[in-house]
Amino acid sequence: MHDHPRRDQAIAAALAALAGYVDAVGFIASGGLFISFMSGNNTRLGIGLAQASQFAALAGSLLAAFVAGVTLATLIGRRLNSTRRRGQLLLVAALLGGGFTLGQAGFIWPGLLLAAMAMGAENCVFEAGGDVRISLTFMTGNLVKIGQRLALALSGGPTLAFLPWLLLWLAMIGGAVAGALAWPVLGMANLGIAAAVAAGLALLIDL
Repeated sequence: MHDHPRRDQAIAAALAALAGYVDAVGFIASGGLFISFMSGNNTRLGIGLAQASQFAALAGSLLAAFVAGVTLATLIGRRLNSTRRRGQLLLVAALLGGGFTLGQAGFIWPGLLLAAMAMGAENCVFEAGGDVRISLTFMTGNLVKIGQRLALALSGGPTLAFLPWLLLWLAMIGGAVAGALAWPVLGMANLGIAAAVAAGLALLIDL
């Protein structure tokens, strides 16, 4: 995070909040599955397989959609080069917009699959050299970074090096709170708001 300009750090925090927002909406809509937090779906897949439950198929389809989103965003990024990040965020917006449209038409599960694709694609925005530089949905990894940098501070290193990672975590929690609060009012229409936010960030990211 420290290696990125302040604008990128702010956009990363906004995208983490967006991931939390979409995850909360999807969690409620699906009855307990995750749209951006795939570690949780791995566990649901394993439990579903052990219990021969329908959750195995549902969790597995979300995992596949997430990976498909990563793949598609990576391919788009290789084509666009200098406008890679803007194109990838526009893809995120388009997928979320598709999820909104399907949700409004009553096709909840296909809409959630498109939202999961969007969250996979979102993770490619800060990719460099084939590796993700800032994880926007994998908060377990960011919590590890917070702990490592706290240990570094206690050992005489930079005192506040943990703050950018803490900001990402807090942003995702804040987004999840907002999504949960908005669900009773807007339901699946929340994906339309998420799509508009992603499109707005696409216009800002390479300025």
